[in-house]
Amino acid sequence: MANGSRQAAWEFFGTELKRRREDAGITQVELGARVFVSGGYIGQFEQAIRKPQLDVAQRIDDALQTDGIFERLCRKLIDDPRYADYFAKVAELEGLATSICEFAPALVPGLLQTADYARAVTLAMNPFASDEHIEEKVSGRMDRARVLADTTRPVYWVVLHENVLCIPVGGPSAMAEQLEHVIALARARTVLVQVLPLAAGAHPAMTGSLKLMEFEDAPPTAYTEAVYSGTLLDDPPVVHRIRSAYDLIRAASLSPEASLARITSAVEDHRRCASTS
Repeated sequence: MANGSRQAAWEFFGTELKRRREDAGITQVELGARVFVSGGYIGQFEQAIRKPQLDVAQRIDDALQTDGIFERLCRKLIDDPRYADYFAKVAELEGLATSICEFAPALVPGLLQTADYARAVTLAMNPFASDEHIEEKVSGRMDRARVLADTTRPVYWVVLHENVLCIPVGGPSAMAEQLEHVIALARARTVLVQVLPLAAGAHPAMTGSLKLMEFEDAPPTAYTEAVYSGTLLDDPPVVHRIRSAYDLIRAASLSPEASLARITSAVEDHRRCASTS
């Protein structure tokens, strides 16, 4: 489903939700109380600003006695071929989060990627894929990044391992443009970026990336990822341990100002490489 068609489908979901709610004679606040979210969230669902999780859609069906229509719509819309099966739920949750903290040991996180960087990463992981498949994946990556342009965008804090700055993904020119994009977002205060230097040595997330998400009406969730696999975690003790690991990584990182200086230096290195190639 193309981006425009998918958005139109979510708008239909919202319009239908509003119609069914008003037909039932209940307010957004009353429906929110019945499905354990705020009335403001119901309003954002109706305007297609936010997308409800599947369990919320199921509770809406129960509250409005709508015979599973919202569950069916939600299942169809979250079944997005642009995302790996293990990541589809994470992409959905990013749009609902009030806060996202992320550690990236090897790649610029998807929410910060440029199209050229995303294309190079996708092609490296799918060397025999068709152009259509590659562009579909890149489209999904770019669509996810729109959450940072929303008025309800989450507070976003990213720690990049210094390795991320050095690998010329897509070539030196594409890498320079990617890092310049990260700098621009940081200077616009859309994201707070830190760099974990090589000199920091061992750290608590040596085996893969991690992401922590907080929500207005739900408990925090963690996500860890390795090669072709990922795990979404909501068990409070486990999430707490991952939070502690993230805090240790953040404490060992350069300050935001020093981090931007290090990223700027990496841009210059890649530009020099591009000019001599």
